[in-house]
Amino acid sequence: MDGKCEKGFEKKLTNLGKVRKMDISFGYENQKFNYRACAMMISEHKILAMHDERSPYFYLPGGRVAIGETAEQAVVREVWEELGITPKIIRPLWLNQAFFKEDIDNMNYHELCIYFLMDFTETDLLTRGDVFTSKEGHRTHVFEWLAFERLKDEYFYPLFLKKDIFNLPDEFMIRTEIE
Repeated sequence: MDGKCEKGFEKKLTNLGKVRKMDISFGYENQKFNYRACAMMISEHKILAMHDERSPYFYLPGGRVAIGETAEQAVVREVWEELGITPKIIRPLWLNQAFFKEDIDNMNYHELCIYFLMDFTETDLLTRGDVFTSKEGHRTHVFEWLAFERLKDEYFYPLFLKKDIFNLPDEFMIRTEIE
């Protein structure tokens, strides 16, 4: 992102409490659709993953895209909300079309998620330790740097990353994951 986008983004952050846009997510019976953006923050063959009191599994920082918001804006906003840092986007890696039954709410999900490789070198993220917590509103997130090799044995989503983390694409790819 260029400096112009960064300034605009910071202005939006100061206004978050005033205007909340609707997330692109809707449900029908026992089904739910989500449009998400996730941050892939990698250091020394480890990826930053998180979980909270509602989720026994690890997942990547990020969240739902709001109406009127780009996926790029959403991933930077979500990382700010969850970690209090403003990373830079290096490039998008995947658009994953996922179809799965969620382990917590037992709903069938159809989820579109764009995974962005992020540059966080100008932040204090690496000084926080291998495991650390962060508050977002009333929720406490636990973050952990997971070694790539460890992913195959962890309760971790998305499943495709357990293998594909070892070979990041050079070009943006569309993929489908059906559980």
